[in-house]
Amino acid sequence: MCGITGIFSLHGQAEIDRQLLARMNETQHHRGPDEGGLHVEAGLGLGHRRLSIVDLSSGQQPLFNEDGSVVVVFNGMIYNYRELMRELTALGHQFRSRCDTEVIVHAWEEWGQDCVTRLRGMFAFALWDRQRQTLFVARDRLGIKPLFYALLPDGRFLFGSELKALLADPALPRALDPCAVEEYFAYGYVPEPRTILRGVHKLSPGHTLLLQRGVTRGQPQQQRYWDIPFQPGSQRPAEEIAAELLERLREVVGSHLVTDVSLGGFLSGGVDSSAVVAMMAQLTGESVNTCSIAFNDPAYDESHYAAQVAQQFRTRHHMRTVDKDDYGLIDLLAKLYDEPYADSSAIPTYRVCQLAKESVTVALSGDGGDENFAGYRRYRYAMNEEKVRARLPEGLRKPLFGFLGRHYPKADWAPRVLRAKTTFEALARDTVEGYFHGVSIMPDRVRQRLLSPGLRRELQGYQAIEVMRGHAAQAPTEDALSLLQYLDLKTYLPGDILTKVDRASMAHALEVRVPLLDHQFVEWVSGLPPALKLHEGQGKYIFKKALEGTLSEDILYRRKMGFSIPLSSWLRGPLRQMVQESLLGPLLRQTGLFDMDFVQELVEQHQSGRRDHAAPLWALLMFAAFLRNVLQAGASTSTSAAGLQPTARAA
Repeated sequence: MCGITGIFSLHGQAEIDRQLLARMNETQHHRGPDEGGLHVEAGLGLGHRRLSIVDLSSGQQPLFNEDGSVVVVFNGMIYNYRELMRELTALGHQFRSRCDTEVIVHAWEEWGQDCVTRLRGMFAFALWDRQRQTLFVARDRLGIKPLFYALLPDGRFLFGSELKALLADPALPRALDPCAVEEYFAYGYVPEPRTILRGVHKLSPGHTLLLQRGVTRGQPQQQRYWDIPFQPGSQRPAEEIAAELLERLREVVGSHLVTDVSLGGFLSGGVDSSAVVAMMAQLTGESVNTCSIAFNDPAYDESHYAAQVAQQFRTRHHMRTVDKDDYGLIDLLAKLYDEPYADSSAIPTYRVCQLAKESVTVALSGDGGDENFAGYRRYRYAMNEEKVRARLPEGLRKPLFGFLGRHYPKADWAPRVLRAKTTFEALARDTVEGYFHGVSIMPDRVRQRLLSPGLRRELQGYQAIEVMRGHAAQAPTEDALSLLQYLDLKTYLPGDILTKVDRASMAHALEVRVPLLDHQFVEWVSGLPPALKLHEGQGKYIFKKALEGTLSEDILYRRKMGFSIPLSSWLRGPLRQMVQESLLGPLLRQTGLFDMDFVQELVEQHQSGRRDHAAPLWALLMFAAFLRNVLQAGASTSTSAAGLQPTARAA
């Protein structure tokens, strides 16, 4: 795992500031502390920080082809690099290392832009072809590895693995994107391809950029090369599918074990991580290193399940107990993530990566299981709502449930069965609207009150649901459950889950691999019948059936806990003063982005115990930390509503 960065003069061969390039590269030292490399030529500068995983003695980057006309900087791992080496060698290419990076330059020479379709792995890379005067930039299919870029007014194209690399250039505009602010307070993160800064973009998963000097004009256009197919496979008995699933799982975990350094696995005690660890133990025949975090509050602790799996597979288990009031990372997380990021599970994720790095350099995780196999409880709720929608005509359903949703009291304190306001509101909407409403960290009505009139004018009617609507319009399926999975694979997975793990792991120079997100595995699973994923209210039905001979009933069928922390009590107790100072002080007020009377109302209602506003308050707290730790020092920063300009509405 590594960090990449670069500067490309799009319209000429302007001299590259080597010192600036070095500063950009050094901002990502944590991603690759083993080695650093720069390459500068007329109109081009490439930087690389290396975390050595394969071929430790060679494979330094930037890496060139035989005649030096093609050079690449690469972040990630190509799991089929040995097969590609053999194929490319047979085609006449000569390799000077046994590093996976080198297959990229030769694959480009042989197949051009189609080279990405031959790569199996997680990757973000930038490749310069001097003869064609072409810069080719690519990101893996599911968005496991990140890539940010911006085209500056002077014609320089900047890119980096993290936003902080671009922020090292003082010429980068710092104006906030109003649409991104709206999206952040809906999703808790800024979905691809937008970033919090206007004019700075994320390369979307499964997309490439092709920039040709003297040819490319204006903002480069992202090109999609892959999508989740959701094409139904042949109808077979569930037993046969379960057996094939287990074999595919074993194969894909095996493909992720290639490394020249110490390797282990995260082990939460949930189905996904336990399944990955079980396959690792079976395939290696050795004692696997496993890591888990325990909490000193039983309500949040599932470490005994992790210990049970560790004992079953005789792993070398490393566990550390974390205080449930481990809230001291707020400012550090803001610096790591560069953008506002409101998933509070980033805190325990940071801690488990910190623990894992003490014993391994590569760790396998179970991320992707919930999206692949419909494991989230929200899928069950959404499909129950979908059944009601199907039974009532829209002309009756919308006014009836819309009325109930507006007038039913909000009862955060009540048992779930009595908290019907959100359900009524969802039933008044269509499938996408209902799902968006269910996953939003704050409802539309709350965001409308939170964001200032000035910011709402800048938005010109734009709403964050347009992100999901854009993806839904391209979805290759009409099945309701598959559509919701597709939306999560396009938004929540790359924007939240994979972002969280990438920044937390790279902060400790730890490589995390996600075998359940191998694209061939994802393609096959997407074609399974939806009824085998969510079956009679049971998520991951076929996945659990396949694992019944491998994992115990306690692991497979216990209630899902998640990686949660006690936000509500934090914000009323130990973080009470921080909330008062960060949210009601001058920092948020001077931005002009928020209705401060409403912010005060949220704080007072939550801290008095009358209402639970943990999600919006945490989002505001992390937004304030972003302003304080990332943007506040920048002299050219514009954070006021008056400094914002409307941006294109396309998500």
